[in-house]
Amino acid sequence: MKLFWKENREFFLLLFCIVFFKSAIADLSSISGASMLPSLLDGDKVWVNKLAYDIKIPWTEISLAEISDPKRGDIVIIDSKRAGKRLVKRIVGVPGDKIYMHNNALVINGQPASYQVLSREGDTVTILEELPDKVHHARLSRGFYNLSSRSYGPSIVPESQYFVLGDNRDNSADSRVYSFVPRGEIIGRSNAVVFSLDSTNKYLPRSKRFLANID
Repeated sequence: MKLFWKENREFFLLLFCIVFFKSAIADLSSISGASMLPSLLDGDKVWVNKLAYDIKIPWTEISLAEISDPKRGDIVIIDSKRAGKRLVKRIVGVPGDKIYMHNNALVINGQPASYQVLSREGDTVTILEELPDKVHHARLSRGFYNLSSRSYGPSIVPESQYFVLGDNRDNSADSRVYSFVPRGEIIGRSNAVVFSLDSTNKYLPRSKRFLANID
């Protein structure tokens, strides 16, 4: 046993460092599905900064220190207990915000978001949505499905919790389904795609997505 450890200790040390880094500092997360279109595509591998908000004990959700608060407009990776899976969504409401939606139009603390139509393709409309602190792309559908999810609230975001939405508003299970997200379930923040594989084209890499910034 001692000989085995002596011959392989460098490998195990390297393995420990990799696992520690992925658990506490940074990792990659895979995007599956269309809930974050047009910002994120199915097959994107995004960078996850796990030190964006908290320093946590590795392999746990226990926070040792808070670095900064999640901000409106941040794209976050969530270990959702209610959903039973990992989610990638955009923060729209922070603690204390009053959130109201009517037919996909957001009102935050009584201030309506501004919208600009960028393109129309079939039943899909791509817009530029201007929140109080962030401008980003979003996608709407002109179809008649999911009408119930287009309106919400008004509701106040509780302390230490967040209201999140997918950018593809008519095709996203988010806080309208799973309610508010506790801060402790937020794994980290993402602002870049590392690489992307196109599932519709034999999983070939999308060259334009390599190290692409996310708005």
